[in-house]
Amino acid sequence: MSIDLVIVESPAKVKTISKFLGTDYVVEASVGHVLDLPKRNPKGVKKPVPGIDLENEFEPTYEPIMGKKKTLDKLKKAAKQSEHVWLATDLDREGEAIAWLLTEAMGLEPSKIKRVVFNAITKDAIQQAFQQPRDIDMAKVNAQQARRILDRIVGYQVSPLLWKKVAGGLSAGRVQSVAVLLVVLREREIRAHIPDESWSVTIRLAIDPSNAPQLITSWPEFMAQVDEKGKHPTKKRQNAWLAENGGLRTALYEIDGKPFKLECKSDAPRDLSNEIQQAAEAAGLTDVSVISTEDPDGKGPAQFKRELTGELQPGVEYSIDSIETKPSTTNPQGPLITSSMQMAASNRYSFTTNRTMRIAQGLYEGVSVPGEGRVGVITYMRTDSTHIAGEALTSVRNFIGKQYGDEYLPEKPKFYGSRNQNAQEAHECIRPTDVSRTPESLAKSLDDDQLKLYRLIWNRFVGCQMNGAVWKNTSVILKRSDKDTGAKVRTNGRVLQFDGHYRAVG
Repeated sequence: MSIDLVIVESPAKVKTISKFLGTDYVVEASVGHVLDLPKRNPKGVKKPVPGIDLENEFEPTYEPIMGKKKTLDKLKKAAKQSEHVWLATDLDREGEAIAWLLTEAMGLEPSKIKRVVFNAITKDAIQQAFQQPRDIDMAKVNAQQARRILDRIVGYQVSPLLWKKVAGGLSAGRVQSVAVLLVVLREREIRAHIPDESWSVTIRLAIDPSNAPQLITSWPEFMAQVDEKGKHPTKKRQNAWLAENGGLRTALYEIDGKPFKLECKSDAPRDLSNEIQQAAEAAGLTDVSVISTEDPDGKGPAQFKRELTGELQPGVEYSIDSIETKPSTTNPQGPLITSSMQMAASNRYSFTTNRTMRIAQGLYEGVSVPGEGRVGVITYMRTDSTHIAGEALTSVRNFIGKQYGDEYLPEKPKFYGSRNQNAQEAHECIRPTDVSRTPESLAKSLDDDQLKLYRLIWNRFVGCQMNGAVWKNTSVILKRSDKDTGAKVRTNGRVLQFDGHYRAVG
């Protein structure tokens, strides 16, 4: 009986894929690349960039990676004993290049090679992939080679300059070198920028006038508090405190029938002290003064730092002038791709990008699930595409209808475009391989970090196919009623009327 060889990149995939394919296949791992550009020139050769012929259309030269000889010999031996060699490396450009370099290193006959790709390590995905083998995609291979060659050229040409100008041991990369340039250019713009000047007036009111003295006393105490990072209350915490203590944040909106807008442009600076003083008095302050302090680093209107001080006029009151309500909808975000997954994990869990990708790799390659054995629970995690496969769309829509109800299910599936015009649309977004595997059902199969990231992926995927949340927005205009100064203030708020995708996302 003939045996076929299957080569994957990671040893962690071997056991899982072997289980799905059966005894007719032997699965081995290349453990990443087996060939790479040489780190230094051979004796007697003087090239500015080892492994790259700059005079011959940047032709690369590859050599076996140190320590990979044993792996390569094992793969060659297994290939000789096999009828076909299935190259099941990852489906991105890097995986395609690894597949091509394996054929070069092993000297494989083209008729013996079968290239297969899958974006999930599940039984259905693996078996479907092996029913649809294809040739190696040389366009992807060449794209990876171009990137690798640029990495080498930039690194070997620019790094020595860093050693001379900054410090030894530093390296320059293809991306980071340009990124540093962009940062420097932007910093120069910032330093050359002359800011405009604008003023806003915030007025905190007590809903019950008898409660005003208590608010006036306790507000400075609240604002003096600091959290564990030494930061004072955010605007969100301030608003929550005011709501809990019978207060309200408003902003000066209008004076004498004209919208309050006090500003001057950098190319036409002027002293706004008198105007802001008049606005503050109209709003309810007395004994107002503006203290100006020269800032030697300031430019234009920012040459002076201005601070307004004053005392609250006794008996200041505001009454409701108008109330306006209107609905609004907050639509769900699209499914996760690599960059948005890294950003979300960083914002929510303070994960580094390396930590996030390491966890995602484990979820993709497989975890032990009771009753299923070892199975991949998310799709491939290196992707810039928001595409969702048809069967996955059907599955998640069925799940939403049954789990949450028809009111959460849009009439049609939602589709999301990619900002990256070069996104590899054959790829999918990062999603659960089976939406019925809820985070709660996998809680005993995943460690803490895995569960956090899986929950993030699952929530985002389910949420992206749900109806948006509906809010009731209210805008209240209040006018000063104890004295006719023409001052009006506005406060805005909203109340959630239908939770929509928040039901899944939280």
